[in-house]
Amino acid sequence: MKINDALRLLAGSIVLLSAGLAVYVDRNFLWLTAFVGANLLQSAFTKWCPAIWFFRKIGLQEC
Repeated sequence: MKINDALRLLAGSIVLLSAGLAVYVDRNFLWLTAFVGANLLQSAFTKWCPAIWFFRKIGLQEC
């Protein structure tokens, strides 16, 4: 798996998980969805994302 694929998988999973938790547990889990979206926006402009650092550490390859 490449870093970009892992990043999309992580972001999509967290968004779906937090949306489900917001429906079935507590609406405040929508803040997690907002955090993921904000992180994706800032990484588009700054080209820096903490998850990419972690994926490099565990040995995933660049595209």
